[in-house]
Amino acid sequence: MPHQTTLVFNTFGRGSRDITAAVADAVAQSGIRCGIAHVFVQHTSCSLVITENADPDVRHDLETILERLAPDGDPDYRHDTEGPDDMAAHARSMLTSTGVTVPVGDGRLLLGTWQGIYLWEHRVAEHRRNVVVTVIGG
Repeated sequence: MPHQTTLVFNTFGRGSRDITAAVADAVAQSGIRCGIAHVFVQHTSCSLVITENADPDVRHDLETILERLAPDGDPDYRHDTEGPDDMAAHARSMLTSTGVTVPVGDGRLLLGTWQGIYLWEHRVAEHRRNVVVTVIGG
């Protein structure tokens, strides 16, 4: 039987938060030994990424890249309902991803040695984010 749970995270404003352990716990609790885990964030101004887990400079540099691609307060943006970071956050979410899929083997995530799953907040302010973990397999 598939297993699904929703994890809730408070972010600290713009930046990334390692959620690998929480997702791994959800996979372990599913009882599924072999299959896939799909992780999906239910918001349009944050994203999920699998990236380097050893050197935090990687995540800093990725933030720098997104700042260049989708700057806050661009005068050409029409959508600024919630402030100058509003449209930039939506664009950053679209440029990254709202979901990731990871294989499951022996009841655990089969991430590489240097990989982690990160919730990437694109808004400047803190937010409460829902992440749905669906595990399918046997």
